[in-house]
Amino acid sequence: MKTLLYMFCCAAVISVAYWAYKENYRTQASLRRVADLQQQIAAEREAISVLKAEWAYLNRPDRLRELVDMNYEALGLLPLMPSHFAEVELVSYPQVTIDLNEISDPISTNSANRGPDKEFP
Repeated sequence: MKTLLYMFCCAAVISVAYWAYKENYRTQASLRRVADLQQQIAAEREAISVLKAEWAYLNRPDRLRELVDMNYEALGLLPLMPSHFAEVELVSYPQVTIDLNEISDPISTNSANRGPDKEFP
């Protein structure tokens, strides 16, 4: 009976050692993958910042103005003049109507009679 117990314990130790060995290598592989992903993320962030800088450089107003001047005939564009814009007074805004009968609890906006030590209701 003792030999059977010893064999069982040896098999358990061997299986646990095999499991620990396997988990160690899986953990190392995962750590390598995480490091690779972090490098890829850093490279992508750098690429994004370069692209943003290029976009800002290409969208400079003076460069765009030169492109428009060179190609306005081919594109059928007109030069931009202040007369193309309307006055602010000509913009029609929607009318806001307030029904004063629906206001049940008016809020006082006058703070002249309130001191810093008085609390708001």
